[in-house]
Amino acid sequence: MSKPIRVAIVEDHTLTREGMKTALLTAFDVIGEAADGVSGYELIMKERPDVAIVDLGLPGMDGIALTQRIRAEGSGTHVVIVTMIDVEDEVLASLAAGADAYCLKSSPASTLIDAVRIASEGGAYFDPQIAHVVLSRFSSRAHAAPASSPLTPREADVLRLIADGKANTEIASSLNMGLGTVKGHIRDILEKLSAADRTQAAVVALRKGFI
Repeated sequence: MSKPIRVAIVEDHTLTREGMKTALLTAFDVIGEAADGVSGYELIMKERPDVAIVDLGLPGMDGIALTQRIRAEGSGTHVVIVTMIDVEDEVLASLAAGADAYCLKSSPASTLIDAVRIASEGGAYFDPQIAHVVLSRFSSRAHAAPASSPLTPREADVLRLIADGKANTEIASSLNMGLGTVKGHIRDILEKLSAADRTQAAVVALRKGFI
């Protein structure tokens, strides 16, 4: 039996923090809570949780600064940013700081649970409400696929077309393959990239330079 995923919550609003804790305890081990960035940093350095849920607008040290410090320490803790804000600059700043996932507080608890699980496995997750922001920004940049990419050349071709907004039928036509083959490639891609859906897979691949 695998060990439960250990989660810390850093959120300054008590009701929101309690709500998150209640939802997360259905799937994970919540090992601690903090109400500001400084105490949150101390908690994470002491407990070394698998995942830290970090509010963007924390007092003392904001979520982006906290994420940067966690990354600088090399603690191995993955970071899920939670916020009410869906502004592009904030999303991209969180990503640049090293956040593994970004969720809006207006989303259902299942979204946060998915984000924690995927982040803990080394994947990246972006709330469906804001995934298009990341996808559009990264798809505008050229990336050279590194040798370490887990994708086959054909899977990379499929993902590039997904990033361009193509439907499965359009991908099948463009790559001269059957629709079932396209769906099979997508299933394999989701598994390799620990992604929840095709949009998430494209975001992860673009972020890591696989396409």
